[in-house]
Amino acid sequence: MTGRTRTRLDRVRASVGIAQLALQQIEDDLSADDVDGLELAAILRELQEDVDHPGGLFPTLAQLVTAAARRAEQIEPDRDGDASCPLHEAAALLTDNAGPRLNWAARSLDPQGDLA
Repeated sequence: MTGRTRTRLDRVRASVGIAQLALQQIEDDLSADDVDGLELAAILRELQEDVDHPGGLFPTLAQLVTAAARRAEQIEPDRDGDASCPLHEAAALLTDNAGPRLNWAARSLDPQGDLA
């Protein structure tokens, strides 16, 4: 592994660590005894459709996995899709399955929240 690759991997590890801390804070907030249905619905919507930052968590994760898939397409042997196809499928699961399921759960907890 080259020094440049090691530095990149170190940055990725540090970024994952920061993301894990942020996600732990969200998990702690979700676990609070005083979270009611309306607040839970709002949190779920925020994860999927962040109003302050375009995208939200799940679309951003899908974008990250898609970037990995595109890179895999360029470097995989014989361009056979052994690496890139599962990555594209994982990104699709985030956007086509996980994201909408968050929205359905939020709508179930707070049907009026979609109007806000």
